[in-house]
Amino acid sequence: MMHVYEFEMFEGSDGMFVALPYDLEGGTQGEGLEEACEMAADWLQAEMEYRAMHDLQFPKATFGNEPSHPGGRTVIVAVNADKDTVRKMSASDAARKLGVSPGRITQMMDAGLLDGFKEGHRSWVTEDSVNARLADTPKAGRPKKAALA
Repeated sequence: MMHVYEFEMFEGSDGMFVALPYDLEGGTQGEGLEEACEMAADWLQAEMEYRAMHDLQFPKATFGNEPSHPGGRTVIVAVNADKDTVRKMSASDAARKLGVSPGRITQMMDAGLLDGFKEGHRSWVTEDSVNARLADTPKAGRPKKAALA
């Protein structure tokens, strides 16, 4: 599904270019206008995929917005995003990759430790959340007690 929104782009006080969508909460920034536009597209892609995964409503886009920041300009950003564009793997594949049972994957999704969604009877886990979990794998055993000073 194609999503088209207007963003206000302006140079912040720190020299970074800020990208704020008119119709959504949040935003991003980049070192220059080109990078801010690329970051806005990445941000919008992630936002729309998140909304699709969690069956959240897509806000209606408005057009013809006027910038409110000095030197601001309006840029149109369009992305194709829905459940099909999410980089995902089956819960079984995620379990194999993480070395846990498929039931544990469900528990981790319910606890917010992994991000994913159900489509019919099938559970999907985002590749990004699996890779983040692998990068932050807890060490085996009980944590050491902090030394008292």
